[in-house]
Amino acid sequence: MELLKQQIEALIFCSEQCISLDEIAASLKISFDWELTDEEMIDAIEGIKAKYTSEDFAFELVEISEGYQFLTKKQFYPTVSALIQHKAKKKLSVSQMETLAIIAYRQPIAKSEIEHIRGVSCDYAIHKLLEKELIEISGKSDGPGRPVLYSTSKLFMDYFGIKSVKDLPQLKDLHVEQNEIGTSSELSDAFDVVPDGAEQLDRDGEGVTLSPEEISAETTENIEMSSEEVTINEFSDNENPAADFGSENEMSNETDENVTDLVNAEEGMNIPDRKAIYLENQSNIEASSDEDAEIKKDTSEE
Repeated sequence: MELLKQQIEALIFCSEQCISLDEIAASLKISFDWELTDEEMIDAIEGIKAKYTSEDFAFELVEISEGYQFLTKKQFYPTVSALIQHKAKKKLSVSQMETLAIIAYRQPIAKSEIEHIRGVSCDYAIHKLLEKELIEISGKSDGPGRPVLYSTSKLFMDYFGIKSVKDLPQLKDLHVEQNEIGTSSELSDAFDVVPDGAEQLDRDGEGVTLSPEEISAETTENIEMSSEEVTINEFSDNENPAADFGSENEMSNETDENVTDLVNAEEGMNIPDRKAIYLENQSNIEASSDEDAEIKKDTSEE
């Protein structure tokens, strides 16, 4: 097992994505027929990690997504970012980020569940995420129709630099104090509750300690006084509400007079005789029919 450390370093360096211990062991077995244990490979990898922690190197060996990969150190990120300008295949739209977040936290999950959470169709977003290999089909659901289930891929963990899905930030980690409405002091000011035996100011401005019974009695008295003021204010604008309408006798006399006027008006009306009108119309119709018959007779004789 000569140069074991250098062989593993070469495998990790040439790998486009993170490489796992099983892949390293399989590659070395094919090349040198070595039977390596995980402990032997981890010891060699730890030596490589220690080597690249030096400030002489701009990159380091990082364990991500249950594997290992060489990555640029964080302090050089602005320089590298200016060079590659975030390639188009790495850019995600807002809808793709929302869909990816739902899949990451609720995986495995069907498309119908994602659309239920987002409230819109996710066909295009899922298609693009599959195209970029950030998600993968992990199986089928046991529900009606057996819909396809989606989960995050290995490239997803490489892309976001995490070892497993458990390393995703939790909701408690994203808690922001600005989201809280009000503070304890503001709530206490808004609800100015006087505790038992609280000290209040009397009318002369001097502090007086009141018992709970005295506070309750004073509150009841204030409520009764307020109700009396409301009753007085209701009649302050009009001292005699019934004065505008007159007495009941006057109102009844006016009603009787109005009824009498209506009766007299009906008696004075000339109601037409419907029977006479009907007979007159019938006689007119018969006369017109006789005239038509005579005209037809004269015409036939000619």
